[in-house]
This record gives sequence, C-alpha cells and structure tokens, in this order.
Amino acid sequence: MKIHRKSISLAIALLFVQAASIVTGQEGKIVPYVPTPQEVVERMLEMAQVKKGDIVYDLGSGDGRIVVTAAKKYGVKAIGFEIDPQRIKESHENIKKAGVENLVEIRQQDIRTVDLSPANVLTMYLLPEVNLMIRPNIWKQMKPGSRIVSHDFDMAEWKPLKTEHIKDASNWDHTLYLWHIEGAKK
Repeated sequence: MKIHRKSISLAIALLFVQAASIVTGQEGKIVPYVPTPQEVVERMLEMAQVKKGDIVYDLGSGDGRIVVTAAKKYGVKAIGFEIDPQRIKESHENIKKAGVENLVEIRQQDIRTVDLSPANVLTMYLLPEVNLMIRPNIWKQMKPGSRIVSHDFDMAEWKPLKTEHIKDASNWDHTLYLWHIEGAKK
C-alpha cells in the first residue's frame, strides 16, 4: 500500500484542528494553520493572473503572506479572513513590515460567513470538507470571470480549468487548482 504525503498531511491537519479545539476552546476553528510556502504563494497568484484592479480575498489567511504578496507584487487590494488572534497579529506585523497597509486588510471573521461578491480572485488552503462547505457561496456570490485558486485540495466534481503540481524548496509536493466561476460547475 502506497501512502502519499498529501494523505499524511491531511491526517495531521485534521488532528491539529481537533487538538486546537480541545486545548484552546476554539470550536469555530475549522482549519489548522499550515503556512503555504512562498514559492507556492507566488505560483497561486500567477495562476490566478492577478492584475491591477483585482480584489484578492484569501480565506484562512494565516500570517497574511498571500495578501501581502498580492499587494506588494501586483499593487492590488487584498483582504484576508482569519479567526485566530495570533495569526491576525502576525498578519498585521507582516503587512506593516512590507509597507502595504494602504492595500491590505485582515478581517477577523469565520470564512463561512464572508461575502465573496467584492472579490474577483479567491485563494485558499483549506481542507476538502471546508472547500465543499464554502463552494455554494463561491458559486452564488462571485461574479463571472472570477478566479479561484486552491492549494492542495480540489472541489470534488467541479472540474478545474488547470491543475498544476509543483515542489517547494523543501522538495514537498503541492497541487494547485484553478477555476473560473463561469466554468466551475461543468
């Protein structure tokens, strides 16, 4: 029986969510904090073809690296959604350090309640069941032509326009999925 790193990572992530809920009492936390390597962040934004005028939303934004990179590299408005106060604090420090306070905002909000309609680029590194949980909101709220990029986890029967496999600097495999909202249900 062959065991894949992604399966191991998913099992570990689920254990972290359960442990965080028990230890910290953060029952609302549905995704563990697992940072996306910077080279994966860069590729996610490239796949989404981020351009001037875009508004980038990152669900479960962690330390803010995706929204900071979007603002710094592409000059776009970027908003991260996070519930963990420690990650929000780190995000604010990273935003200030990068000098993108005028473009980046972090909102303490449950990702299941976010109004996605202002965004035309959505990034996420969530668990499969969370992707499926928010999928109806993506379909109902995002405008035609909006781009969605997910790190490591797909959207079940939604067929991505593009799937890409990359390795990070530590030689870990990552899979990126890209959808455009008008083609997501096909």
